[in-house]
Amino acid sequence: MKLKFNILRNSIAVLAIAGTALFADAQATDSSSSSIRRGSRESREAASGPQVTQRMQQFFQDDASQNDASMQWMRIIYRTLDLEDPANSALYFPEEAVEGEENLFRLIMHLLADGKIQAYDYVDGRENFTDRNRLNVAETLDRFYIPYTQAKGSTEKNPRYEIQDDDIPSYEILSYYIIERWTFDTRTNRKEVKVEAICPVLHRAGDFGSEAMKYPMFWVRMEPLRPYLASQDIFIDDDNNLAKYTYDDFFAMNLYKGDIYKTRNHSGKSLMQLYPTPEALEHARDSIQKRLDSYDANLWVPTREELIAAREAREAAENGTVDEDATEKAPKARVPRRNPRNKQSKPKVQKEPKAPKASSGNAVRSVRRRK
Repeated sequence: MKLKFNILRNSIAVLAIAGTALFADAQATDSSSSSIRRGSRESREAASGPQVTQRMQQFFQDDASQNDASMQWMRIIYRTLDLEDPANSALYFPEEAVEGEENLFRLIMHLLADGKIQAYDYVDGRENFTDRNRLNVAETLDRFYIPYTQAKGSTEKNPRYEIQDDDIPSYEILSYYIIERWTFDTRTNRKEVKVEAICPVLHRAGDFGSEAMKYPMFWVRMEPLRPYLASQDIFIDDDNNLAKYTYDDFFAMNLYKGDIYKTRNHSGKSLMQLYPTPEALEHARDSIQKRLDSYDANLWVPTREELIAAREAREAAENGTVDEDATEKAPKARVPRRNPRNKQSKPKVQKEPKAPKASSGNAVRSVRRRK
């Protein structure tokens, strides 16, 4: 009996020692993991610029993927965005770097110099986003006289550069070129507009104060740029100084305003080359924009009420009772149709009663019917 008691006591002591060791190991593991998490958070806070995780990049890549087999219609449109237009001023300001805020061109240049995004040469408007036309960042900086230095960790295969904020000529970027992709998806029955690429345009005057010349710098695809645009808050309204939108919202919601200068065509010519006069150019722009806006409206079968309103407006225009322009803009009013059966009858002429004929005798002949 005493032997069994000693064995039981020794077993309990061994279990207590093992539990203490396991508890100590768990505390050490938890402290080390917490220190790792704390260190990573501190490193993230210390890093400058918008931070983009792999999950964010994957989200925007999945959102940008489209299957052309489900597309019924597509149109490629080129626009120029004038930053002097109040609708596009959110892309220009702030002129100088402010804590937590920077304009679009400064954001693109920092990402490009750090090797986080790729850019492509602007070759006379012929866009080809392949490795063959990949931009040489150093040559581009030298061509536009932008000072830079080699960044730490730069290699020959993966060059990285450092550019001071004061050396970035953001005040000379007064316009952008963008490429829009208009599509109609048969799966969702919706018309969508997406910006596929953007090109900053440098406005630089000559040595003798001549008129500023436009120099398109390079193309940047929107898909790899979107995660960084979604991390930069901006405000677009002077009446509300809160940053309620991001650069990604600005382009996704089509809050910009720009003129069409080119459409994808077989000849590769711009609208100015196809329509040399200002009147013809403006008419072509308006015609293209109207077709873009009304494409999805022409796909649906009109309702019975719409057919009746269109027929009544057409008949009223043929009769000359209603102006054609007014009938298109104003709500269609029901106009009574002419009925050939309801003709106004001519007034009947009252005939004078005939005088009774005088008889030869003195007696008056009875008018009562006789049997």
